[in-house]
Amino acid sequence: MREYHYLVDGDGHIFHDGTEIVDPAVLRFFLRAMRRSDDGRYLVVCQGERNWFAPHDTPFVVQRLRLHEEAGRPAGVELRFAGDYGEPLDPLSLEAEGGRLYCRVRQGAFRARFGRVAMQQLAPLLSDDGAGPTLLLDGRRHPIRDVSCRAPSP
Repeated sequence: MREYHYLVDGDGHIFHDGTEIVDPAVLRFFLRAMRRSDDGRYLVVCQGERNWFAPHDTPFVVQRLRLHEEAGRPAGVELRFAGDYGEPLDPLSLEAEGGRLYCRVRQGAFRARFGRVAMQQLAPLLSDDGAGPTLLLDGRRHPIRDVSCRAPSP
């Protein structure tokens, strides 16, 4: 079985042999088909070929957001990744670690990190009233757990 190796940088860009992969369909396929191997590495199997991914910390980096409003207030957030792959934010999965914001994606199977642009877009919805940081969405406060003291999850 042929094997290929990819690097995922801190902004979620995927590279093969130093060249960035920019085809949106390929990028979406990689993010939809990705799984964890038994040894914890990131893998996509395609037509009998193994595609291994070595990320900076996670291959899922939120590059930007689409905010949905109802009655003039934020009601939902769609996460946008490389290749314009998207899925809705589960605000209950938000967690902070080491000054970075993460959430769970792909039905909780993977951890995603918010990139710089996504954080700038999310900033107006963040608040801290002294009880800890929260996301204000759909008229509700969603606490952001600080997990800095525990081992990172996959």
